[in-house]
Amino acid sequence: MAVPVFALMSAGVTIGGLTGLRSALTDPVAIGVMAGLVLGKPVGILTATWLTARFTRAKIDDGLAWIDVAGLAVLGGIGFTVSLLIGELAFGAGGSRDAHVKVAVLLGSLTAAVLATVVLRLRNRTYRRLYEAEREDQNQDDIPDIYQS
Repeated sequence: MAVPVFALMSAGVTIGGLTGLRSALTDPVAIGVMAGLVLGKPVGILTATWLTARFTRAKIDDGLAWIDVAGLAVLGGIGFTVSLLIGELAFGAGGSRDAHVKVAVLLGSLTAAVLATVVLRLRNRTYRRLYEAEREDQNQDDIPDIYQS
């Protein structure tokens, strides 16, 4: 809970109430920043991972599925420091666009975190079932039953 509050305070974001938030969310630059964090980063990470697995000897582990990689790619959309720095360098410190970019970075990062949480929590159920199946040893021979069938 302290990290988002710290990020908000250290970024120097002034939202300006509902009017300021509406203004930030209708700014094309802010929409582009949010889309870049929520859509662009995951697409880039997934594409780079797929190309690497496809055209090199590298491959993802057999225990992982592409949906796991997708969840981690969405998690990559959390971008505070570099995104804020680039926004400040691109639009200047203290301008209205600078404030809109800061709001967009924080909202885009929050959206990416929520989406990644949903995907990874759903996958956690699958891994929890696998873990329980691997621990089951009804005949008490210290070898999980799943490996004896």
